[in-house]
Amino acid sequence: MNIDFNSDLIAFRAEISAFLDEAPTDAIREAGRKVTSVFADFDQATAWQAILNAKGWAAPDWPEQYGGTGWSVEQRYIFAEEYRKRDLPPLLPNGIKMVGPLLIDLGTEDQKAKYLPGILSGEDYWTQGYSEPNAGSDLASLKCRARADGDDYIINGSKIWTTLAHRSNRMFMLVRTSDAGKKQQGITFLLLDRTDYPGMDIRPIKGLDGFPEQCEVFFDNVRVPQSGRVGAENDGWTVAKHLLTHERGGSAQSPTLKRYIEHIRDAARDAASPFGGNMIDDPVFQRDIGELEADIASMEHFEKLAISGHEIANDPAFPSMNKTMNSELIQRISVMMTQISGLEGLSLELDALRIGANVKPLGTSLDLVSMPFYLNSRATTIYAGTNEVQRDLIARTVSHG
Repeated sequence: MNIDFNSDLIAFRAEISAFLDEAPTDAIREAGRKVTSVFADFDQATAWQAILNAKGWAAPDWPEQYGGTGWSVEQRYIFAEEYRKRDLPPLLPNGIKMVGPLLIDLGTEDQKAKYLPGILSGEDYWTQGYSEPNAGSDLASLKCRARADGDDYIINGSKIWTTLAHRSNRMFMLVRTSDAGKKQQGITFLLLDRTDYPGMDIRPIKGLDGFPEQCEVFFDNVRVPQSGRVGAENDGWTVAKHLLTHERGGSAQSPTLKRYIEHIRDAARDAASPFGGNMIDDPVFQRDIGELEADIASMEHFEKLAISGHEIANDPAFPSMNKTMNSELIQRISVMMTQISGLEGLSLELDALRIGANVKPLGTSLDLVSMPFYLNSRATTIYAGTNEVQRDLIARTVSHG
């Protein structure tokens, strides 16, 4: 995939760069600099989504007929590169990257008309109701139940690890509608119009990094319309697996990883080495960051093959391979961030991460974010299916040819 020397692509890159330099507000830029997970500050992320939507760039990977850009794979990759160079807030992942593409693929025309505009504009913020206290990696063991009653379902049970449920006005979830057959059967995929139904109790949970990003959600005879079902009743496992292909892969991650490396190198020029001089000149640091850069380059090549139409993108193991590589690289990057920050990065000042706090780090530019990023990134090898499960899926795919 040649994205460097074509004159049209050079002009496209200049157009992207000009807009991304001018359009974000100072608060949006600050929110991007202070991201410590895959979710940016709620208010600034949704505000930025609205700006991108007004430009027509809210969903670069979507088909043009549903509000996408119509860009080529090379143009989408350039957009991702230029986007990450400016440390802008991530696009709303649960809507733009997950439930939106799912509805485009499997939703009814009524569901597309109802939900896709709000996803594009940022007016609707979606949370994911999958995991339960006893159904995490073994998601098929879920117990949250939905009973059909006329045109509605009545839901009872609970969910956990429902990211930003306390700020969301939409939810997509899995519920059990039958006990017949294997445990993967009898599961149904539902869309909930809002997260404040009568009988619905949302309780935020503070994570290791001190942020209330995750929530428990309890359902006590919550009545929702059956029109929110995606796919057939009891076929939700198939729908969920389709969504996971979007969650685990499908967009370029390497530009983000490369940007992290740039930040680490910049900070290493100012950070002192315990053996004298600065970390940038330390041979152990040079070895470690060189290994990371080589592995990121390998992933970048892997991604470029996939998004440029190579047959590897059709391999059933591709989403699991992509998710495993990306999540483990993020964790390795987070470790190196803390090594550069040292003692200055140990202080977890949540107030300093508030947008508008105007708090400058005591040491390098990483010191505000390195520790919360490290703590939050412990989850990357767990969410979207643990990496142990991903390796099992890869092995099964290979063994079956």
